Amino acid sequence: MTTRIIEKRQIGRTGLEITTLGLGCASLAGIFTDVPADQAQATISHALDVGINYVDTAPQYGYGRSEHLVGDVLRERRTGTVLSTKVGRKLKPVTGWSEPHNWVNPLPFDQVYDYSYDGVMRSYEDSLQRLGMNGVDILYVHDIGTATHGIEGNKPLWKQLETGGYRALRELRDSGAVKAIGLGVNEWQVLMDAFALGDWDVFLLAGRYTLLEQTSLSPFMTTCLERGASVVIGGPFNSGILVGGSTFNYAKAPQAIVDRVKALETVCQDFGVALPAAALQFPLTHPAVCNVLPGPKSPEELDGILKWWDAKIPDALWVELANQGLLAVGTPIPGGVA
Repeated sequence: MTTRIIEKRQIGRTGLEITTLGLGCASLAGIFTDVPADQAQATISHALDVGINYVDTAPQYGYGRSEHLVGDVLRERRTGTVLSTKVGRKLKPVTGWSEPHNWVNPLPFDQVYDYSYDGVMRSYEDSLQRLGMNGVDILYVHDIGTATHGIEGNKPLWKQLETGGYRALRELRDSGAVKAIGLGVNEWQVLMDAFALGDWDVFLLAGRYTLLEQTSLSPFMTTCLERGASVVIGGPFNSGILVGGSTFNYAKAPQAIVDRVKALETVCQDFGVALPAAALQFPLTHPAVCNVLPGPKSPEELDGILKWWDAKIPDALWVELANQGLLAVGTPIPGGVA
């Protein structure tokens, strides 16, 4: 196995440096399809072997399953790695789940939302137990916002974060228990609200700054540059539509999205570039972005991603996408902006 040299970028104003390609571990916990434990662990090991140093997990993924899988591999190979997990969901043991979910063979726990001071501290400590480790590097507030909770449902949860949860995160960072704090969400608007609470180091934003969609470009991405915060881009394939699938935001893609993807693919074909390769590499053209975080389910899927990662993409491709109006005005591209 050849370890490649992958560019590293600094997270915000911290001393943390992560490879620009990371490993997201939601899929490994069995979202929609079952992933055997040995396959999941082999995927994590393979990522480390090829030079990826950043691994992201969360209590929600398989209701604790992902953290156990990640811990089983990383605790023997912790040196040089950067690990993130999330707070906002505590897990309670159950004999049956209160609501339908997308996890196949999860652990026998259900989630309880809690963004309070005590909830954040309890969630952090529980994660360390599941991981079998004495610390993590990055702690994200997971899925707070109206996309998950609705407008009215989010209000009391945001109040918890505002009046206690953020203080807990600051204490963990200030004490050195974690090196960076942020939010991990699917909507950029709530991250603008977070800036009003205080300072953050890094945000994990899924699906909102991709080759297909740049809705977060302004004011969010521009504010990150002003405030010294970095962005990890999750969901670079917009839940499948950019890798030949039919789903966008985890639902059947509307015709307008399908048509836009076809237009993107036509330009890529003209330059002899695979659409997924362009999708994977695109976010890193923005100076606020420090990492792209796909979620392969096997070592073989990761090898496919690495081929896209290694593909050479001419600057002229980005220029042509901009010329055709397929990138938002102001999108940074090599040599200028769209």
